[in-house]
Amino acid sequence: MKILQLLPSLDPRQGGPAECVRQSAAALAAQGHRVEILTLDAPDAPWLLQTGLAVHALGPARGGYRYCPALVPWLRAHARGFAAVIVNGLWQHHGFATWQALRDSGVPYFVFPHGMLDPWFRRAYPLKHLKKWLYWPWAEYRVLRDARAVLFTAEEERRRARESFWLYRANERVVSFGTSVPPPAHAADGGSLAERFLTAYPSLRGKRLVLFLGRLHPKKGCDLLIDAFACEAAQVPAAHLVMAGPDSAGWAAALREQAAARGIADRITWPGMLRDEMKWGAFRASEVFVLPSHQENFGIAVAEALGCGLPALLSTQVNIWREVAQGGAGMGAPDTVDGTAGMLRAWFALAPAQHARMRARAHAVFARHFTVEAMAADLLRVVQATGVEEKR
Repeated sequence: MKILQLLPSLDPRQGGPAECVRQSAAALAAQGHRVEILTLDAPDAPWLLQTGLAVHALGPARGGYRYCPALVPWLRAHARGFAAVIVNGLWQHHGFATWQALRDSGVPYFVFPHGMLDPWFRRAYPLKHLKKWLYWPWAEYRVLRDARAVLFTAEEERRRARESFWLYRANERVVSFGTSVPPPAHAADGGSLAERFLTAYPSLRGKRLVLFLGRLHPKKGCDLLIDAFACEAAQVPAAHLVMAGPDSAGWAAALREQAAARGIADRITWPGMLRDEMKWGAFRASEVFVLPSHQENFGIAVAEALGCGLPALLSTQVNIWREVAQGGAGMGAPDTVDGTAGMLRAWFALAPAQHARMRARAHAVFARHFTVEAMAADLLRVVQATGVEEKR
């Protein structure tokens, strides 16, 4: 089957959707299918180099809406060569352009909202929500209504999507979501990835590392994690918080000031965005992963952590928290300071044998729910079930 994946950007700093598209494309190709990617990045964007994928870059797009005048003509000229088009994300030009180009073409398109219909955004950003209402009836509503299927990665995401806008109609499907199996704990040359990370950050050696890995963004609950860690740090002198990720909202300075005000500035390390061996080394060197997000559709870093055998402490606003907690691979609590502090306190109170059991369960939960192979197979199942004919 020949599939076109469409998204605004493949920039890894944009979070999970870009990584999902990369990995699902590779998994589908391994199964004998052909996937091409259409993005609104500039053709010379550095993250497009050496992707190993067939990428069409039509940008640079304009403004926050990512308007791209070449997009509709391109789709009208080329979309018929694909069995299906998959739109990743909402609220930017690529979704409405797909509807404009394909609504009468006979080419089916599918939409992954990637959590962008969660009602949390309405509460957190009421003015932005009002702005979205201005073009919801004539744009995103139609995009969802006319899609062959709207694809949600958890039942919780599907339920919440219905609460954002009263004018809502979609052919809903829930599909698996996942990521590639992480690399082994030791590199090809035999070196330990954890040791390489600790060599790069020697002050962390011998510490009990609590890892946050994601964008430094208000949605992620970084501020409440700092306060929660401050509540528990005095009782666990060896505990150290690693806040790894890009400063996507210009928030890092304020978070550092918050840590200083709570007296824990020397117990937090800010390595920025970690890539490749440094990212995997951080997972391997850490004791537990924490994601106290106020809204999280999936959290690809959660799956990566589990794949490394790293238990996860998640807010109940992370849509996959139930699978993790019920599988014994972590804990869930409200997205509050008290909820996050309670999980940290419970984790530090566990005996080493209990930690070891939870690490083993993390591997098992990853293998059962969150592999990219399961995601690719489930996506194909849903696409084919809606009557899409194969094209190669």
